[in-house]
Formats: sequence, structure tokens, C-alpha cells
Amino acid sequence: MLLPLILIAGFALVEAIGGWWTGSLALLGDAGHMVSDALALALAWLGSWVARKPATRKHNFGLVRAEVIVALINALLMLVVIGGIVYEAVQRIAEPQLVKGGEVMLIAFIGMLVNIVVAWILHKGHSSLNSRAALLHVLGDLLGSVAAVIAGAVIYFTGWMPIDPLLSIFISILILVSTLRLLGEVLHVLMEGVPLHLDIQAVEQAMNATDQVRGIHHLHIWSLSSEKTALSAHVVLEDMQDWHALLTRLRHMLHDRFNIEHVTLQPELASAQEHAAGGCWLTSKAQEHHGDGHHDHHNHTDHNHGHDDHDHEAEHHHDGHQHGHKHAH
Repeated sequence: MLLPLILIAGFALVEAIGGWWTGSLALLGDAGHMVSDALALALAWLGSWVARKPATRKHNFGLVRAEVIVALINALLMLVVIGGIVYEAVQRIAEPQLVKGGEVMLIAFIGMLVNIVVAWILHKGHSSLNSRAALLHVLGDLLGSVAAVIAGAVIYFTGWMPIDPLLSIFISILILVSTLRLLGEVLHVLMEGVPLHLDIQAVEQAMNATDQVRGIHHLHIWSLSSEKTALSAHVVLEDMQDWHALLTRLRHMLHDRFNIEHVTLQPELASAQEHAAGGCWLTSKAQEHHGDGHHDHHNHTDHNHGHDDHDHEAEHHHDGHQHGHKHAH
């Protein structure tokens, strides 16, 4: 991941200088797109780096959210870049400026080759969500480099200057699409949404299908980062003596089928359910709103569960470790 990052960031600087020297907005736009690619690659590298950092008393989930914060900053900065390029492009359409077509064509062609090499490295490398997202960024930039080559060729052979600002707007649209997609994913994570690659109903059905499970409720799934998913739920069973074996089966199933590693499950006896009152206020509000009994997709860390005065042991699994704690009912 580090080599593609160096290649993309290094040539983005070359294209930026080249765009300023040749007067080409298309080249500057492609440089901006390469900067967004470099930031995407940096996020992928940062995600793998911070994932190895241990949790502390102050940050008990570690620093996995760092990549989400950086992604948000990346998206907002790219919106500013896009606005600047489009504004300048509109000005140049009204008053075309001289562009060195031959130099633009040469620099953009080298940029296209760099993007092909980086795409090949990413394609044969890791297959994580971050890496695949970075690959999509690079493929989009490859198209931007092709547009810059076309702009340089048209100017060199015909002298038609408006092609440069027109194609710079096209490149800006490419950046805007990827930026808005990234921004949407970041906001979804920050709003504790259910990970886009998971179906909460499928997870609930799989848990209910596990032997000795009588029911699942207060199910919440959210993303800690782009590659770390957390889940909490209440599990209803007949006999508390079956809990340790059942917990192990549920943990393995959730990891193997859905790649969920951070799991917090609270056992509850079926007999106690008949006398239970109240519930998770998040889930209750969702059921009142939708009227279909589906579970709301929110973080469990900031809500309390109101039940009768019974104590049941809860098992907390985090990255392969099991901890016992009490939930008040």
C-alpha cells in the first residue's frame, strides 16, 4: 500500500506543477483527482496501521475511528478543490487562455502510465474494503488522465482552447461523484448506521437459527471503522447452564458468516421474559414508528436497558477475549 501511495502522491505534485506551467486546467484537475487518490490510499494505510494500536483506558476501542475522521476531512477538502476548478473553468470558457498542448499531452500520458501501474499493484494485492475503494479511486483517476491527454492532443493539433476547461469540468464531475460517495459512507459510519454490506435481518435470522436460542431482541450492529464491525444483542434461552456453549457457537457463527469480531451478548431466561417490563428505548421508538417490529440500527453504548430487578451474567467478547459483566434488569 505504501508504494502506490508514494507513486500517486509524487506524480500528483508533478501534475500540479505541470498544470501551472502549461496553463492547463485539465491537468490541474487531474492533479486534484490524484491528490484524492493519494488520500484514499493514505486512509487505507492508516486503517491498517491504527488497527494494530491497542486500546487504552481513554480510548477503549483503540483509534480505529481515526480513518473515518481523516476521510471526512478529505471529502470536505475535495469539495473545496472541485468548486475552485469549476469556477476557474467557467471563467476560461468565457475568456480562453493559451495552453501548451504538447506538454499537457506528455505529462498526462505519464500520469496515465503511473495510474495503470498503481491499479495493477492494488489489483494483485490486498482485498480489503479499503483497498478496493482505493482501487476504484485510481481507476477514476485513470479516466481523468485520459481526458487530460485528449485535451492536450486537441489543443496541440487544432488549437481549440475551450477543450481544456470543458474537460476539466468533466474531471471535476468524476471527483465529485467519488467524493460524495465517500462523504455518504463516512456520515453513515458516524451516525452509527448498520454497515452497508450487512443485512440486519439476515444476521438476526442466523442467530435465531442457532441451537438453544429461543429469541433475539435489542439487536444493534454498527461500524467501528471501515473494517471493524460491532454487535450487541439480548439472547433468550431456556437454561443458563447452556450459555457458555451457546455463546461460543454464536461468536464463531457471527465471525465466520458476517466477519463480526466485536460481540457483546446478554443472556436472558425465557421464563424471565414473561415478567419483563420496558426495554431498549431506541428499539421501542423504532417499533412505535415503523409498527413492524424491526430493530433500529443504532449504537448500544449510550443507552440503558430497563427491565425487572433480575441480574443475569453477560459475556463480552472483544477481539478473541471474553469478559463477564452485569446488566441490571
